[in-house]
Amino acid sequence: MTAAARGARHVAIIMDGNGRWAKRRHLPRVVGHQRGVEAVRALVRGCRQLGLECLTLYAFSSENWKRPEDEVGDLMNLMRKFIKSDLPDFIEHGVRLKIIGDWQGLAPDIVTMLDDALERTAGGSMTVAVALNYGSQQEIARAASRAAAKGQVTPEAIEAELDTADLPPLDLLIRTSGEVRLSNFLLWQAAYAEMYFTDVLWPDFKVEHLQAALDEFATRERRYGGR
Repeated sequence: MTAAARGARHVAIIMDGNGRWAKRRHLPRVVGHQRGVEAVRALVRGCRQLGLECLTLYAFSSENWKRPEDEVGDLMNLMRKFIKSDLPDFIEHGVRLKIIGDWQGLAPDIVTMLDDALERTAGGSMTVAVALNYGSQQEIARAASRAAAKGQVTPEAIEAELDTADLPPLDLLIRTSGEVRLSNFLLWQAAYAEMYFTDVLWPDFKVEHLQAALDEFATRERRYGGR
């Protein structure tokens, strides 16, 4: 049974635990981030077989700029390499790339690469949304400001201005590494989403772990505030 048959159209993941994965193996943090990118690559390929319409990944938050400069540099370089290496695969398999967050505030060469990737994957049938320089509180504030400029501020008006306005409603939000918090990710979108927390560190997270989360999701009764 596919994820779509279970009712999950849109899954989001807070990819946490790269640093701890490396520390436990006495490796530099950058190796953990490299393995985290490999986990992303494998999961995206696996998701095409699960029937998901959208997978949203928390890649770089607006708060991550507070990390040491060399670690931020490593993350940006990994982003460049991922775009170059995986764009042909996205195009070949009909995966649409979407970026949420203030991504145009990234380095100019990365912005150019992302603009090109967005254009070249626009016709894809499955969406992979990547949160870059993203903070949910900032997103909501931007959306409310745009809604106010157009007229009355209502929940519907704000939702129409969110970065995710063209995506299916969020069904399931997963966080890896054992942490149990949202960390300023999809706060509005998660209002009625199901939550799933796992101790698995992100570099070790595989398609079978996503399948287990979807299996549990299928057993839950979603009431949306009703009885």
